[in-house]
Amino acid sequence: MTDAVVLVAHGTVDALSDLPEFLKNIRRGHAAPPDLLAEVRRRYEAIGGSSPLNAINRALARAVGERLGSVPVRFCNRLFRPYPKDVLSELFDEGVRRACVIPLAQHSSGVYGAAMTDAAREVGDGSMSVVSAPNWGRDEKLTEAFASTVMEAFARVPADESARTALVLTAHSLPVSVIEAGDPYEAEFRGSAEAVVAAVRARGARFAEHAIAFQSQGMSTGPGGRPMAWMGPDLKATLEALAARGVRHVVVAPIGFLADHVEILYDLDIEARAWCESRGMSLYRSDSLNDRQELVDVLVGLAHTTFTTRLVSVGEGA
Repeated sequence: MTDAVVLVAHGTVDALSDLPEFLKNIRRGHAAPPDLLAEVRRRYEAIGGSSPLNAINRALARAVGERLGSVPVRFCNRLFRPYPKDVLSELFDEGVRRACVIPLAQHSSGVYGAAMTDAAREVGDGSMSVVSAPNWGRDEKLTEAFASTVMEAFARVPADESARTALVLTAHSLPVSVIEAGDPYEAEFRGSAEAVVAAVRARGARFAEHAIAFQSQGMSTGPGGRPMAWMGPDLKATLEALAARGVRHVVVAPIGFLADHVEILYDLDIEARAWCESRGMSLYRSDSLNDRQELVDVLVGLAHTTFTTRLVSVGEGA
């Protein structure tokens, strides 16, 4: 056995006591101010005290591993435990020398692949090699998987209210400076969103309009305490504009994300839902893919393609 697959996510904590370390990692070594730490803790407490993200990704890795047969599949987090270096070191000790990296952030392969490459340099005196799957947010099977969850959400909207119904597709916002530096994230997401809209319309979904919005803007300031510009349009502003145009039912599809975590369970299910209710609108959120079979199928396909075109063939356990 010389090859493995590693799924890499952004990261989260399983215990609230780990939040200071996690936020310090996100802030590139700078401790979070007390008010920021308190606000993040409040949001985690509002969803039950912990995020389900790590458990979901462990289940996803197991499911992909069962399909790939003899090739080990692990998951790690870019910004918290289990860290990339630790997971790659464990695999190296088991005889793995090459790892196919699949970022669980379908529009940000470059950032995640770079983190794994950096970690690999510290493993086995640099003899561990990694290759990352390219951005895969426009994968046709992923588009269809998202379309299925969106259609399930539309099924909960009153059938005679299509003229007052809107579809809003969301992704996590990033600092504007990241996009200005050439990151393809925004273009990748917008392309994915339009593909999903076309797929749900082809399936017969009826709604008056659709919009793209960016959610979960960071709470930190820029260098020197200066305000930081974040990608828009902002979700709250988008919902307010829809309400002003007479929309009364909003299907929110967070297709920039793959799994439930605080940005879904708090930012959408609690905060955005409250915004909608205060403006006389009902919010219907499409389910996350989590470890659904459709996502497993996509990841297995990515593993096969990446190994075939960039490394070696994997087991045919599918």
